Amino acid sequence: MADDIEARLAAVPAPTTSPDGGDGPDEYLARRTLRRGSAGWLLLTGLGVAYVVSGDFSGWNVGLDKGGFGGLAIATVLMGAMYACLVFSLAELSTILPTAGGGYGFARRALGPWGGFLTGTAILIEYILAPAAIVIFIGDYVESLGLFGLTSSWPVYLGCFVIFIGVHLWGVGEALRFSLVVTAIAVAALLIFAVGAFTEFDASGLNNIPVDADAFGSNSWLPLGVLGIWAAFPFGMWFFLGVEGVPLAAEEAKDPVRSMPKALSISMGILALLALITFFAATGAQGADAVKAAGNPLVVALEGDGGPTALSRFVNYAGLAGLVASFFSLIYAGSRQLFALSRAGYLPRFLSLTSKRKAPYLGLIIPGAIGFALAAATGDGARMLNIAVFGATISYALMALSHIVLRRREPDLERPYRTPGGILTSSVAFALALSALVATFLVDKDAAFIALAVYAVALAYFAFYSRHHLVASAPEEEFAALAEAEAELTRD
Repeated sequence: MADDIEARLAAVPAPTTSPDGGDGPDEYLARRTLRRGSAGWLLLTGLGVAYVVSGDFSGWNVGLDKGGFGGLAIATVLMGAMYACLVFSLAELSTILPTAGGGYGFARRALGPWGGFLTGTAILIEYILAPAAIVIFIGDYVESLGLFGLTSSWPVYLGCFVIFIGVHLWGVGEALRFSLVVTAIAVAALLIFAVGAFTEFDASGLNNIPVDADAFGSNSWLPLGVLGIWAAFPFGMWFFLGVEGVPLAAEEAKDPVRSMPKALSISMGILALLALITFFAATGAQGADAVKAAGNPLVVALEGDGGPTALSRFVNYAGLAGLVASFFSLIYAGSRQLFALSRAGYLPRFLSLTSKRKAPYLGLIIPGAIGFALAAATGDGARMLNIAVFGATISYALMALSHIVLRRREPDLERPYRTPGGILTSSVAFALALSALVATFLVDKDAAFIALAVYAVALAYFAFYSRHHLVASAPEEEFAALAEAEAELTRD
């Protein structure tokens, strides 16, 4: 059977080309190798939480202004369900295809090269735009805290990109350990904040946002009506946005088949707990109306009309740690997605070259330069995050669809981990992801159209050039070719 498959694989009409520059497949991949075995389940769990933790400190509270406490609460539960279903689906897919491509690799296997590129591009939009937005928020925090007399401006943004990209260039193990430490500080601060805020908890403040009598279905818990639930979807996502990036570390993980499902499940559990206590503690301490538009809602929840306290100052500094953790980890995710797409020829191949320390140096530097330029030129972190959310929702829908397709088309494929609920689970993720995608137009339609324009340019590049120059020896392409050979053998 194995010999037949190998023979069929050799006979499959190659949809891809050999690497340019005269390199053989072995030499080509040798120049594009990551450091394997650098991350166990603990570092991967820390990575999953680090992607997201800054969202607990700010951003989610704007959903109160869109849907009130009840609207945001329902939106958060639904988005939490979407992420939980997606994470369980990705846990299965990551054991089938443990490569740096993550979601792009899954979609490439299930939906072909077009599906892979669509997914990978959406993920890149998320992971290049999100750091650019977060570095602006870091600048705002630095200015508000009066650190070294700095203001939120390009020197701060440049310093962040240079320092943290430098750590990534040092090595993945060192980078993930740094991320774990900073993330632990941020998580501890959230727990300490909750203890302090719950001492001031008053349930009557949860529904003190004025009711819009003209909104359909409006009441004290849904002051903006039923539509407010939908409008709050993108902000409910902020408690979880980014956790799906853990599989991007698959090639650098220790025993990814076992560690990926464990890390994804634990990180999702931690994030759900943090979302629950942060949401209730912050809104209950001073009331939903007080924190709905605050740039630092946790500090407002602790201070109220009074001045700064020792606890509020601590939380303020910890908020900076949370932003740094997410900024740092999202740079990692973007570089690995870019590396995988480039190695397979979907993007220019030079972007996947790795250094002596096995870091994709151009995959780190070039997205960093783009992020810095966007941050310095616009200073509009909220708009860039909305664009990132738009890209994220597209990728979620395509990754969930990939799970459904592979379960139906390849039911006998070896699955060391199987998603609880199977296709039903990924179908829930798919439906909710599409709902969240539409909701982005309710929040910021300009951001959605900007993301679509970027998408159109990328697709034109793929249609007219890169799909004719894919690299057959790249792991994702080899997996796809093997699947095609096996399917042909089965048909015969």
